[in-house]
Amino acid sequence: MSTLYDQAAALHEEFPQGKIEIRLTKPLNTREDLALAYSPGVAGPVLEIAENPDNAYRYTAKGNLVAVISNGTAILGLGNRGALASKPVMEGKAALFKRFAGIDAFDIEIDSTDIDEVARTVELLEPTFGGINLEDIKAPECFLIERRLVETMKIPVFHDDQHGTAVVVSAGLINALEVVGKDIRNITIVVNGAGAAGIAISNMLGELGIEKKQLILCDSKGVIGDHRMDLNEFKMPFSHTTSSRTLSDALKNADVFIGVSKANCMTPAMLLSMAKNPIVLALANPDPEIDPAVAKSTRADVLIATGRSDHPNQMNNILCFPFMFRGALDTRASRITTSMKLAAIRAIASLAKEPVLEDIKKAHNRSDMTFGRDYLLPSPFDPRLLTTVSPAVAEAAMLDGVARIKVGRDEYLKTLVKRMG
Repeated sequence: MSTLYDQAAALHEEFPQGKIEIRLTKPLNTREDLALAYSPGVAGPVLEIAENPDNAYRYTAKGNLVAVISNGTAILGLGNRGALASKPVMEGKAALFKRFAGIDAFDIEIDSTDIDEVARTVELLEPTFGGINLEDIKAPECFLIERRLVETMKIPVFHDDQHGTAVVVSAGLINALEVVGKDIRNITIVVNGAGAAGIAISNMLGELGIEKKQLILCDSKGVIGDHRMDLNEFKMPFSHTTSSRTLSDALKNADVFIGVSKANCMTPAMLLSMAKNPIVLALANPDPEIDPAVAKSTRADVLIATGRSDHPNQMNNILCFPFMFRGALDTRASRITTSMKLAAIRAIASLAKEPVLEDIKKAHNRSDMTFGRDYLLPSPFDPRLLTTVSPAVAEAAMLDGVARIKVGRDEYLKTLVKRMG
């Protein structure tokens, strides 16, 4: 185990173990406090909610509570390690919800790989939570589980491995194309990895205006084309007639490589075969598809991003999911729509062009944080993400008709600032 892993293990082991705990929000110091918070006074809100279920948002924490749910079948870059082993990651996700958007989250690990069991378990939790964040569930099961839950539940369900990744990658790609001066309508994109992230990214690129003929999707067996007889319903829409069979074939003269696959699968020769000013988003964790130092030594004109925090241009889902849920919860949205995701993409991309706060530069130990080749996306620590992305998502929810309550932008901004300090 590396030193980093040892340090992380020691951190998690410190008392109290783990990363999250429950904190009281009302006093429980006197007999009167107990009578109001519990029996007999608690009967009041119980009767109010029984009469009108929406009152749960008035009298309980439901409106600020998200379930972070996994069965451990696709943990980070570690694969299927089981539900229990996913708990440190799910606790971490819950901690990020609280730290960056003031959202309370419970981690729930479901010890099942059966699609119906997992889906039914989540459905039964609807009275407790205001939103559901699915995490680290392998494809194609994750697609089937999410699709069912979106159809059956009246609260937003969001599989972050799919949609959070797609939002952040799309925002980064928009800005990268601007930096290198390429038109999204005239580029060729290769997406390597056809799991949850790769399929979602490919779908979102279509929403951005990328036509099917502009995109080649690859999986572990090579290019997804009409020569393949083994494609499932989620890969099939990206199949088209092509002479390319391998990743190497697909990358010849390509403008963009998006990797959500495995370490070191992109060689220097593949990078050299790409078009001028290639954009390489090598997002495999913990080790990218090509090392940034190797990429830059191979081509001086490459623009590269990874999923790692120790390189410039980290593409991290933390830029999306806390603020997506904040906007969805605060409008009591029944689901998360494509328009809400597009609004998040535009908001994240635009914030990268704003002057970087001095505190952010200090946090990253960098003085060169200006929009360009080495700064495509805002820092996860930029507090303006909350007041930029969440209002954009909330507005889209209202325009789409999935919001149960309306929020005025000015008043909402004040609420967000007050909530987070």
